[in-house]
Amino acid sequence: MRDATTEYLATLFAPEDATLLALREDADRSGLPASAVAPETGRTLQLLLRSIGARRVLEVGTLAGCSSIWMARALPEDGRVVSIESDPGHAALARRHLAAAGLLERVEVREGRAIEQLPSFDGESFDLMFLDADREPLSTYLDWALRLVQPGGIVAAANMLRGGRVLDPRDLDPGTIALRAFHRRLAAEPRLDATILPIDDGLAVARVR
Repeated sequence: MRDATTEYLATLFAPEDATLLALREDADRSGLPASAVAPETGRTLQLLLRSIGARRVLEVGTLAGCSSIWMARALPEDGRVVSIESDPGHAALARRHLAAAGLLERVEVREGRAIEQLPSFDGESFDLMFLDADREPLSTYLDWALRLVQPGGIVAAANMLRGGRVLDPRDLDPGTIALRAFHRRLAAEPRLDATILPIDDGLAVARVR
């Protein structure tokens, strides 16, 4: 349950338009996991993108396209988002909503497992990489982020706290264990300046040195 302060700030600084509201309703009807980025996360991603003059974004985990829309709207006309989605049904839903938002020219949804897709980007350069997918491969995703995101660029990752489960040492779920390991690596990685912001369920933000 979102508290009153969060709702107040989101309404003031990150109001969702009819396209994003329709996306959430459609995702609920379609039975998608309730993991679309919160408005305050989307707004923070926009601020990060604009602060570095980003033009190219790589996203791991499209779902219904909510975060893709937030990010694409923060890019210049020639900016592009490439988003990887493993589920064909989710990818089709995302493309439908991207079309409704008039953003199909700026966002490419590639179908397939991220672990298998990421090597195809080797040699390319991105301004921001956004991780919002399965937890167990996070360390591998970070390896690719360090390879693909240019110096001065941003690595961001959503749902970092699992509703506080990462704080419970009795929680030995593989996803929770992977998150804790990811946090330790972010904190210690000499190539990054990183932190986790208490936005929604935790948003990791790291600048590549």
